[in-house]
Amino acid sequence: MGKLEHSPSSSDTIELHQFEDVLVTPDPDHVHRHPYRQSSLITEEPDGSDEEDDSLDEGERALLGQGRRRVPSRSPVRPGHGTWAQVKNLVVETSPTLLITTLGLLFTGELLSTVSHWKELSRVDELIMIIPVVLNLKGNLEMNLSARLSTAANIGELDKPETRRQIIIGNLTLLQVQAAVVSFVAACVAFILGRITAHSHSPASPATSANATLVNATASLLHDAALASLSGTLDARVPRPPLPQTGKKISGPQEFIMVASAAMCSCALSGVFLGSFMCTLIVLCRRWGLDPDNVSPPVAGCMGDMLTLSILSFVSLLHTRIETTPLPLIFVIGLSCIAIGLAVAVHRNPQVTHLLRQGWWPLFAAMIISNGTGLLLDTFVSRYQGYALIAVVITGLPGSIGAIFVSRLSTAFHAAAITILPSVVDRKPHPSARLVMTTLLVVGFPIQLVFLAFIYMFGWVHLPFVFVAFEVLFYLIAVAIALILAKVITEYFWKWDLDPDMYALPIHSALMDVVGQSLLVACFEVASLLGAKVQSLKA
Repeated sequence: MGKLEHSPSSSDTIELHQFEDVLVTPDPDHVHRHPYRQSSLITEEPDGSDEEDDSLDEGERALLGQGRRRVPSRSPVRPGHGTWAQVKNLVVETSPTLLITTLGLLFTGELLSTVSHWKELSRVDELIMIIPVVLNLKGNLEMNLSARLSTAANIGELDKPETRRQIIIGNLTLLQVQAAVVSFVAACVAFILGRITAHSHSPASPATSANATLVNATASLLHDAALASLSGTLDARVPRPPLPQTGKKISGPQEFIMVASAAMCSCALSGVFLGSFMCTLIVLCRRWGLDPDNVSPPVAGCMGDMLTLSILSFVSLLHTRIETTPLPLIFVIGLSCIAIGLAVAVHRNPQVTHLLRQGWWPLFAAMIISNGTGLLLDTFVSRYQGYALIAVVITGLPGSIGAIFVSRLSTAFHAAAITILPSVVDRKPHPSARLVMTTLLVVGFPIQLVFLAFIYMFGWVHLPFVFVAFEVLFYLIAVAIALILAKVITEYFWKWDLDPDMYALPIHSALMDVVGQSLLVACFEVASLLGAKVQSLKA
């Protein structure tokens, strides 16, 4: 997106405390960097306080809550503006969200475990293979939506009825266009994998991919597990009998149309329900004085997986009963025409027209990165007990924490690029960016302990103390890396004139797949070398 024009007295840099400067350079050749209209620019009053204001850290103010901007519209103000009051708000808002979404992954994993054993779906391999692909691509779309709307809320655009309607309707329309594209791509990927499987060894039980659902909060590693199950190199990760291999249909045009129709219908329905839910959540957060950057990214990831999986499962089940009818083809053609019409509507909406061409390559790059990670590291999954469960906290939770920081950083850059510095009256002590990172690091620690206690209490896994101690250490390393990656990736995209709300989250999620799984494997290896019994019975 283009960069905003600054008034001559505006600061041209965003200084993140104790980090390198991130330039926000005016660019008159572009209309604006911020995705919404330039009317949000606020003219700076010539009060002669420019030199004083230049010393403030606008990036940090935007990172840490209210008071970071002045807008003529209604702006909820939280009680208490001090440094520690804002840190308290950050802890209060992120802790329950991260805890609930992390536990929600367990139920999502169990749901996939159940769905993957439905005989109707198991007769067509592609209906199982498409699940992780759809969850990967669709999950990133929902997180991008939450980041865009959080930015709009935090800079005050959702406070204006005339722009709120355009922004919300435009983003929901854009989501439907994106959902139609990614669902068709997912069907193509599943079809290709199905053709490869037809010429390879007998696939492992779908329970393999079912248990790996727990690995990632954004469900990108579900795709990895599905690919690994297709390779036939792994046994089932739980003692469940394999599904019967007889009676499955060989993939053909009819199966492809059915899978494409199921994926497109599911993504369209999921986009309507989840997109509306996320819009409502962010508007309510704004109205109640909560920062949507602290709430929406984990919710988008968890709710997106659960709702999309539920809808996709039942829609796929219905499609197995209409497979031989013309209905799947009619659905594909009809949804494609609707998507084209919606794309035209998005193009005519000044609030979102520029988003139509943005953010595509990170979605597919993230899928490729996650696939490579799964093929490389999935060999270790069958060797260690409780691998899939432990991976939730060492991969999914750091990824969610990093997503929060990405969303906050992106909001900070957008806010600093379009607003003036607060007046002397508004000046309050604000925590540094490093303190934000430290706070997020500390927030996740008790959640991790609660999760470990939860799975131990239910008897899902029993691991020695040596492993638990190293797991805690490696978890903290994973969170630290997630936060550093969030900062580096967000700054990189902003520097190259790419909106972090559209580009950063998919790449961050995929890279955390690599980091989280690598650290978890290292943790098991170190504990094993120290004599801890962490290997599975089969290994």
